[in-house]
Amino acid sequence: MAELAEAAGITVRTLRYYRERKLIPPPRREGRVAWYGDHHLARLRTVATLLERGHTLGGIAELIAAFEGGRGVAELLGLGGAITVPWSRETLVRLSPGELLDHFAGEATPENLAASLDIGYLAVDGEELVHVSRRLLDVSRRLVREGVPLPAVLAAGREIRVHADALAATFAALIREHVLAGLPAGAAEGAPPSPEEIERMTRTLDKLRPMARTVVEAEVTMAMDRRVRTELRSWLGEE
Repeated sequence: MAELAEAAGITVRTLRYYRERKLIPPPRREGRVAWYGDHHLARLRTVATLLERGHTLGGIAELIAAFEGGRGVAELLGLGGAITVPWSRETLVRLSPGELLDHFAGEATPENLAASLDIGYLAVDGEELVHVSRRLLDVSRRLVREGVPLPAVLAAGREIRVHADALAATFAALIREHVLAGLPAGAAEGAPPSPEEIERMTRTLDKLRPMARTVVEAEVTMAMDRRVRTELRSWLGEE
């Protein structure tokens, strides 16, 4: 593993993380010895190239799974990354168990850790923990410091994830029906998208990303205004 990491120009810790994410195939085993070969190195170089093009590790894993399943990944990659450019702007945060305890003193219980892993906020990388979003980590920590129990924060995060997935499905339907219209039929006939189509989709998707963030922020903040007014009227009535 150390020799493969050195050849690929990455750390052994990063290689372990890639292996856990199934970005490289398992090694060949001979007893207790694990052997890596040229095909593992080639895969790591492919991952590095895709990361440079703006793909996320999750997106790369999906592309690899599609490739290994015989689906049309080549056509997808031919779009110049227009579809798979990340919409999020999140930064991974690596934490030791001690640092996690510092963030959530008294709340970093095995139950809360298991819930965070189940939701997908945390992942295990060797002896470290990886949080998917610095912003979500900071907000969670601040909520706990304001007196909101961490189990309640995690339960709210799980519920918000459901609604966020529904919002993403709505935007994805718009893109599928109005931006990518006609592409599936063309691909089925063996006709790859033209450079003009790729350029049009790239420009449209680049415009849609900030629009989606604006719509979600506007709707959520207006919904909070409505909810606060309702709660206030209810509280005054009870008083």
